[in-house]
Amino acid sequence: MKRFLPLALMLFCIAPLFFPPAARAVMPDEMLANPALEKRAEAIDARLRCPVCQGESIADSNADLAHDLRLLVRRKLVEGDTDKQVIQYIVARYGDFVLMKPPLDRDTVALWTGPAIILFIAALAGWNFMRAKPAPLPELSREEKAFLAKLDDDAGREDA
Repeated sequence: MKRFLPLALMLFCIAPLFFPPAARAVMPDEMLANPALEKRAEAIDARLRCPVCQGESIADSNADLAHDLRLLVRRKLVEGDTDKQVIQYIVARYGDFVLMKPPLDRDTVALWTGPAIILFIAALAGWNFMRAKPAPLPELSREEKAFLAKLDDDAGREDA
């Protein structure tokens, strides 16, 4: 137990370095006064991808367009739109790409199945490579054998 305690303490101290808390880019001036509406807005923000950053949601992005989209989400909620209506409005303007999890349809089927197909092809190629036997080496001709024997004899004389 005495050995475990320092290790546990060290892991507890360095864990935040490997799992940092999610940084939110929502500014105080963007937040709604109504906590219920703000909570809905944050949930919608997390579902929408920043068109500029592409790897971040609009909640996490500091891009100007993400800021504008956060304000748009909040304005639509204040106007009385449902979460679904707000998302549909933004998707109508930017396409399915703006969704963090785009739907599976004929336009996005390659996006969803592409990685699995590539992984399958790579595994199949690796399996074929591993089970393939190397081609046998061709037999040496009489001249080649004589040449190698002469080299071996010459090397033996130099060592002596």
